[in-house]
Amino acid sequence: MFVIRLPNGNLKVPQTAIGQDGRVIGDVYVEIGPQDADYARLAAQALTVEEVEQRRDRWRQEDEALRQQFLEFARRHGENGWPEGEEH
Repeated sequence: MFVIRLPNGNLKVPQTAIGQDGRVIGDVYVEIGPQDADYARLAAQALTVEEVEQRRDRWRQEDEALRQQFLEFARRHGENGWPEGEEH
C-alpha cells in the first residue's frame, strides 16, 4: 500500500484496522490533511494517483510475462509440472 497524494492536497495513508479484541481486521486507507502531525513526513513519500496506476499497470505487465514463463515451463514438463527427481 502506498501513501497517495490526492488532487486536493490531502493524503490517503494506509492504516491497519484492529478490532476491539486486538485482532487485525484488515488494511484501510485514511485521509489526512496538512494539519496532521505526520503529514510532512508522509508527503515526502507520497505518490500521485497517476503514479500508483502506472506502477500497477507495470506490475500487471510483468506478472503476465511471469505467467507466460510458468505456462511454458508447465507445457515442457507435462501434466506433473515438476521435473523428475526434484522434490516440491
